Amino acid sequence: MNRAAIAIAVAVAAVVAALGIGWTLGNAWDGQGPSHHRHMGQMFGNDRPGQGDQADGDADGSLGMPGMMGGGAGSAMSHAFVTSEEQYLTEMVAHHQDAITAAQELSRSDRPQMRQLGAAIVESQSAQVAQMQAWLDEWYPDAEPADYQPMMRDLSGLSGDALDRAFLADMVPHHMAAVMMSQQLLVRGLAEHPEVATLARDIRDAQRVEIMRMVRWSHDWFGTAGFPAHHGFAMSHLMRGWATD
Repeated sequence: MNRAAIAIAVAVAAVVAALGIGWTLGNAWDGQGPSHHRHMGQMFGNDRPGQGDQADGDADGSLGMPGMMGGGAGSAMSHAFVTSEEQYLTEMVAHHQDAITAAQELSRSDRPQMRQLGAAIVESQSAQVAQMQAWLDEWYPDAEPADYQPMMRDLSGLSGDALDRAFLADMVPHHMAAVMMSQQLLVRGLAEHPEVATLARDIRDAQRVEIMRMVRWSHDWFGTAGFPAHHGFAMSHLMRGWATD
């Protein structure tokens, strides 16, 4: 196996390990409450786009890059605590809208793969937002909008490699959060309607595939791979009690 293949394998393995958190959140956080949830986010390094200098980065998109290249695992963790079907729907609507806004910027990308990914995210997640909003209107008419902290930075001022690199860096942990939320809903039996459980599985499975694709592109185009060691260490301590839906 050549060095490039090994590097990609390491990066994918790191993401698979991180995604494992989604399977264990129901056990790790049951009964712990928001304070424990915040502590976990801090352990992962809770650096979010939109807060201070971390959000802006350099012109090449090399700074403030969360997820596998920085501290965005904390953002993923902070968006992944689910206590009810109603909360899942309100949080996922806001989460999807964040992704849609960022994905629309990929229409300016120089890479056809990125333009295609952006169009696919906008199309699929817009349809899911409409469906989830209809369910909220029908089942939870008094639901308040989520108090959502965006995970995606403002990409409007970026172009070329800086645009693609920043998008991939932000969208990997963004997708991780959706996978974690969806798996937690399923593992903890929080779905009160079978339609919501089906949607959660669809989101989980589709976004896991997209995560792997984005990790490969990040390596191939920008030479990025893996989580920082301290994040991987923290993840390994959360990966216990593996469960499936």
